[in-house]
Amino acid sequence: MKKVISIVEDEKDLNELVKRYLEKEDYEVRSYLTFDEASLHTEDMDVHLWILDIMLGNKSGFDLIEEIRSNNPNVPVIFMSARDKEFDRIIGLEKGSDDYITKPFSPKELVLRVNNIIRRTYRNDNSRIQADGYEIDEAQRAVYTENEQIELTTKEFELLMLFVNHRGKAFSREQILNALWEENYYGSDRVVDDTLRRLRKKMPNLSIHTIYGFGYRLG
Repeated sequence: MKKVISIVEDEKDLNELVKRYLEKEDYEVRSYLTFDEASLHTEDMDVHLWILDIMLGNKSGFDLIEEIRSNNPNVPVIFMSARDKEFDRIIGLEKGSDDYITKPFSPKELVLRVNNIIRRTYRNDNSRIQADGYEIDEAQRAVYTENEQIELTTKEFELLMLFVNHRGKAFSREQILNALWEENYYGSDRVVDDTLRRLRKKMPNLSIHTIYGFGYRLG
């Protein structure tokens, strides 16, 4: 599942530029141009990081972070400002920001800072695997979509992980049968097709391709 980042920046071109760079890193980005617009979303609990401009018309990012922190005290925040003043940095830290970057800046530098904060803050999520919009917790043998768990049987999950761990590799029915079923299994290889059919039904966004006359491949 993609991490969600909210940007509050009243310079439209800069807002769009940062948005594009973050989306290239596979983040879901929500952008706001005004304090009032962003204020309507400070209670959004699915946001993983906020990027705030300090100067927002007659309001400021300092005011906005207080609203954000009152609803979600642990979400990380990065301040952006055209003012390279130690005073602003100190206030930002006092307000609970996690980083501060001065304009003009390289979008790549901002992306690196975002990546570092996301990894540090959500390092416990690193055990989860992302696949075609699904989030897989291999340790817990659980699959999620939009924060809802998808119930898979043991064989469905094992088949999923076979494809995910070998994305791009084509498997014949016989190879799948040998990998997931016991050596002394004497049933039809149609069990592979039946298991895959159920998996596709439960996870329709999985890009599992049928290779006619051979088998299947993910991606």
